[in-house]
Amino acid sequence: MSSPSEDPGGGLPPQIASRLRDLRRQSGLTLEAAARRADLSPAHLSRLETGGRQPSLPSLLALARIYGITVSELLGETPPERDPVVRAGRTEAVTADGWTYRQAGGSGRAMQALRVHVPHGSRPGHDPVRVHPGEEWIHVLSGRLRLVLGEGEHVLRPGDSAHFDSLTPHRISAAAPEGADLLFVHTLLRSTVAELCIGGPVPHGP
Repeated sequence: MSSPSEDPGGGLPPQIASRLRDLRRQSGLTLEAAARRADLSPAHLSRLETGGRQPSLPSLLALARIYGITVSELLGETPPERDPVVRAGRTEAVTADGWTYRQAGGSGRAMQALRVHVPHGSRPGHDPVRVHPGEEWIHVLSGRLRLVLGEGEHVLRPGDSAHFDSLTPHRISAAAPEGADLLFVHTLLRSTVAELCIGGPVPHGP
């Protein structure tokens, strides 16, 4: 997915901020190690953990991968354990850094399913390329999605899908003014490898 953003914004509720700190400590990670894996600066992660900043959706995904949990669990949501059915009316939309998502899968699973709205406006080359263990599956529901995968660039339209190894450098963005709505599934892997998410920011475009 696209890069975690470090733009300032509204802070996190205190209970969620402290949960981020507790999860990091339970994982045995220093602030610097966790920040490096999530492609964030230690100062920015520290502000997240003290409630001074609101994370972007890519930041939430990166932190969830590191701690081996879902984004919903990261935010302290507690859906019924092992409930195989996710009702539309029981999931609340969460917006972070312009991205909007809804949980589309259960908790405690080896993969996470989300319904995501990707807003238009990212500049080409603005987001870092992502590389991490696992797999991702994307299915476009509406709009057009730009997928940079390895050396190739693809535009996905409604009904198109992409399934790829997450170790392949990748980046996504909306390719239409109305943005893009998609189903997104990724594996959740807890790893002791120092660079769970690697690949720093690429130079910003004009």
